[in-house]
Amino acid sequence: MSAPNGSRSTQLRRIVPGIAVLRGYQREWFRHDLVAGLVLTTLLVPQGMAYAGLAGLPPETGLYTTAAALLAYALFGPSRILVVGPDSTLAPIVFAALVAVAGAAADPARAMALAGALAILMGLICIAAGFAKLGIVAELLSKPVRLGFLNGVALIIIAGQLPKLVGFAAQSGSVPRELWSFAKGLAAGDALLSTTGIGLGSLAIIVGCRRWAPRVPGVALAVAGSIVAVGVLDLQRRGVVAVGTTPHGFPGLALPNVSTHDLGNLFVDATGLAFLALADTSPVSRALALKRGDHVDSSHEMVAIGASNIAAGLFHGFPVSGSASRTAVAETNGARTQLTGVIGSAAILAILVFANDLMSNLAIATLAAILISAAFVLADLPTLAWLAKVSRVELVLSLVTTVGVAWLGPMRGLGVAVALSVIDFLRRAWRPHSAVLGRIINRKGYHDLARHPDAVLAPGLVLFRFDAPLFFANADHFAQEIRAAIDDRPEPIRWVVLAAEPITDIDTTAAEMLGSLLDELDSRSVTLVVAEMKGRVKDRLRLYGLADRIGEQSLYPTVGSAMKAYYRVVGLANPADDEAAGP
Repeated sequence: MSAPNGSRSTQLRRIVPGIAVLRGYQREWFRHDLVAGLVLTTLLVPQGMAYAGLAGLPPETGLYTTAAALLAYALFGPSRILVVGPDSTLAPIVFAALVAVAGAAADPARAMALAGALAILMGLICIAAGFAKLGIVAELLSKPVRLGFLNGVALIIIAGQLPKLVGFAAQSGSVPRELWSFAKGLAAGDALLSTTGIGLGSLAIIVGCRRWAPRVPGVALAVAGSIVAVGVLDLQRRGVVAVGTTPHGFPGLALPNVSTHDLGNLFVDATGLAFLALADTSPVSRALALKRGDHVDSSHEMVAIGASNIAAGLFHGFPVSGSASRTAVAETNGARTQLTGVIGSAAILAILVFANDLMSNLAIATLAAILISAAFVLADLPTLAWLAKVSRVELVLSLVTTVGVAWLGPMRGLGVAVALSVIDFLRRAWRPHSAVLGRIINRKGYHDLARHPDAVLAPGLVLFRFDAPLFFANADHFAQEIRAAIDDRPEPIRWVVLAAEPITDIDTTAAEMLGSLLDELDSRSVTLVVAEMKGRVKDRLRLYGLADRIGEQSLYPTVGSAMKAYYRVVGLANPADDEAAGP
């Protein structure tokens, strides 16, 4: 009778990995988790507040979000040390979604309710996708397009935060509009000297520590310096805007008060956020797992991110994802388990309950500096320069994505990014590499004539390889390449041997093309034979009725066996036999 209970216990530990970690927790780990958790808190608090501002929400919501998400992930997360929380990639989309539903001047309470609903919707979508094993959707963004998207988000962050860095308000909108408004404000003398000093000083500390002293917590140092400078020098009287006292305590569990109409308006944004969160989280989670010799299922990761978002939404928070930078901080400082995140969450709760005025003198300009420094990390100019050397087409794709995100906004830009990824795939498969193959004396196998002009061609035979699945976009191209290979030969062609190992699928359009091609080859007295075709693709040929037309006897297991059959049929000596015999 114990087996069912044991089975249920195993299933529970699989769904809630935090239970298994707690049961197997080793005492010597605690010191490492404690230190890592406290160091991490110095980053979690200011970044949480900064990302809340980027999302158009009060600073304290960043603390609510971080604390709730960390606790939920500690229970449900499959990764032992991944840190989740507000994210610079998601926050601009959250802001755009809130503005679209409630307007730019929305009441903070309504904005918080909408943000919470957005997080819950996103969480439900993540969980549903995780149970449906849709973790692979993160692969829809190619590297160049993802690079372009992140560069576009970086531009959005920088353009939106520059006015706050120097102490004035500018028009919101697309990146060009915001940068033009910022330039006009500077020209008009709207920048405040004291605010500019705090902002640029904070930015210099963060970037300088990152560049020359990476083990020094530059964000914590800039925050501490900002708080001291504003308080001691009474800079608020000189126009420096500070965060102010955050509300005391932690909000209670509650469903956001929004209408079903609002939920409908938020659904598309929630879907896009879920997609981005998975794309952000999965690579970090997989890298950590490989480094530690673990295995993390991307679909389970999606469920855990969903649970974290639901927790954030129920406690007045907004959407979250995994964070590479904060995870790196935890790992660098010796984190062993998710207790690191629990300690960070507990420290945030302690600040909200016992020291809610701790950040009251923190300058908004410092939060802007934190966001701009995060944008510097998001932007990846060296990889862009590398793309310029290795693939001009992918460079253009990346740049077009960046312009789309910066001009149209993050959510529409995400649609552009996905569309460009699909177009990039179709471009590669639309005109794939193909080759006429020949033999090289005293060298095994058959080789591309374009790379080896000295390769010997079999008389009266075209050996052709097509390096892609056959589908609607490349079917006509395939037929044209076959015709060209036949027409380029001066002697009459008797056989075309298709080296079909790279052809992994054939759709109905390609099947129709093959039928027409067989008719055309028959009229020219040319026989089509196929070599090395995978069993699954042969099954497709049989289903389409093409195997009968080609002839089962003309489906050869290897190119070598097809070539032997050809030489035997035409009564010529096979050069491969001479080479095998040796001198």
